[in-house]
Amino acid sequence: MRRTSFAEWPCSIARSVDLLGDWWTPLVLREAFYGTRRFDDFERVLGIGRNVLTQRLGRLVEEGVLEKVPYQQRPVRHEYLLTEKGTDLFPVLAALSAWGDRWLAPAGPPVVLHHRACDHDTRAVVVCEHCLAPLTLDDVTATPGPGLPEKHRAAALATGRLAPPGGGDSRHAER
Repeated sequence: MRRTSFAEWPCSIARSVDLLGDWWTPLVLREAFYGTRRFDDFERVLGIGRNVLTQRLGRLVEEGVLEKVPYQQRPVRHEYLLTEKGTDLFPVLAALSAWGDRWLAPAGPPVVLHHRACDHDTRAVVVCEHCLAPLTLDDVTATPGPGLPEKHRAAALATGRLAPPGGGDSRHAER
């Protein structure tokens, strides 16, 4: 069964889910962050079928998240290396892991991130890029951005889904 593509939706979350939203892609990326590079190693560590892994790696290469680089000529074998675009996904998965540690890991985090720079265990926290205060739902307002097509902008403003630029609260009053 084919799923609906969100690749062209005027929403960065929808577009991200289109790329990352299956069961295996975030786990393939997790392993790439941990240093896994070779097809057989991904397959072994994840217990994933070769056909599914081939599809996921191919899509990540096609999207520029991984780069396929030969490491052996006879037979030709490749490594999958994170690109800058791929490395930029680390905070996303670290935040997802922090949420899972809080809500889905009653015995405690299965994996702990250790920050080498300050020599402390840590977890991801999403902060405002300007004042560095943690972001919470109650502290932000969603407003139209430059990439939102006009037809969607008008509807979002009219229904109250988004606040006008520069102010207001985009959330419904019953919240």
